[in-house]
Amino acid sequence: MKEIRLVSAINEALAEEMSRDEKVYIIGEDVQAGTFGATTRLIDKFGPDRVMDTPLSETAIAGAAVGSAMTGYRPVADFMFSDFMFIAGDEIFVKAAKWRFIHGGTQQLPLVFMATMGGYAKLGAEHSQSPESMFMHTPGLKLVVPSTPYDAKGLMKSAIRDNNPVVYLYHKGLLGLKGEIPEEEYIIPLGQADIKREGTDVTVVATGMQVHFTLRVAQELEGKASLEVIDPRSLEPLDIETIIESVKKTGRVVVVDEDTKRCGVAAEIMAQIMEQAFDYLDAPIQRVAAANYPIPGGFMEDHVLPQIKHIKTAVETVMG
Repeated sequence: MKEIRLVSAINEALAEEMSRDEKVYIIGEDVQAGTFGATTRLIDKFGPDRVMDTPLSETAIAGAAVGSAMTGYRPVADFMFSDFMFIAGDEIFVKAAKWRFIHGGTQQLPLVFMATMGGYAKLGAEHSQSPESMFMHTPGLKLVVPSTPYDAKGLMKSAIRDNNPVVYLYHKGLLGLKGEIPEEEYIIPLGQADIKREGTDVTVVATGMQVHFTLRVAQELEGKASLEVIDPRSLEPLDIETIIESVKKTGRVVVVDEDTKRCGVAAEIMAQIMEQAFDYLDAPIQRVAAANYPIPGGFMEDHVLPQIKHIKTAVETVMG
C-alpha cells in the first residue's frame, strides 16, 4: 500500500488507463497544466494529441467528447467546475444520455464527464454547487462521487472502461485528502456502496465531503450512539440493497447530502428507503442537505451548506 492524495489518485487512474488503451484521451480547459492537479504532467507522457487544451467553451468540450465517443474513442472531458456543465446541457443531458436509447442500444457512448463539485471554499454561487441530483435525475447517465483516494482511483478506472456516459464529480475540499491505495492495479465496480464505519443504532447515508463530516460526528457520539456510515460512492447505479440491509439492522436513518434539500439526492434515497424498508423504521427519516438557496460567498456560506452540527442534531433526533 502507498499513501496518496485524492487528486493524485485521479491523476494516476487517468495515466494508467491512457497507457492501457490508446483510445483514452483527455479534453478540456487547461488540462495540459491541470488546474486542480488531476491532469497535471500527463501531457509530458502522452502529448498534446491525447491531452487536449480547448477554448473556454463547455459546449465544444462536451460535443467533441460525444462525437469522438461515437467513433470508438474513450474521452475524459474535464469541465473544472461542475457549475459550468449546465452550459453544455444539450450535449450532456440530451445527446450523451439518450444516444444509446434512441438508437435501440446499437451504439455505445463510452465517455467520462469529469468536474469538481462542492462548497466550503467560499468561492460564491457559480463555483460551489453540488449538482449531482441533476445527473442522477437523467436516465442514461451514470454518476460517481468518490470520497477517498482509494475510491477516486478505482471508480475513475471503472468509469473510463464503462461503455456508457459516466459523470464523475469529485469534491474540491477533498483534493488534498490523503489515503492508502494498493500498489497493484484495482478497480471498483460502479453501483457498489461502501460501509465506511459499521454501527448498530443509526444508518447514515452520506456522499463526498459529507462522508467525512459524518465520520467526525460518529466519533463525537461514540458511547452515546453507534453510527453505521454508508457511502454509496456511485449514485447511479445506486446500491440501495446495502442501504436497506443496514436500515433493517438499525431501524433509524439520516441521509446527508450537499445538494439542495428540495428534489435532491437525499430526497430520492429517503423515498427508496420508505418504499422498501418502511416496516423496519423506528423513527421518521431525517435529512441534512443544503438550503434551497444559491451558495453565497464569504461567511454566509456556513448558513446554507450542511454543517457537522446539523448532522449531529439529525442523529440525536432519530435517536429520540
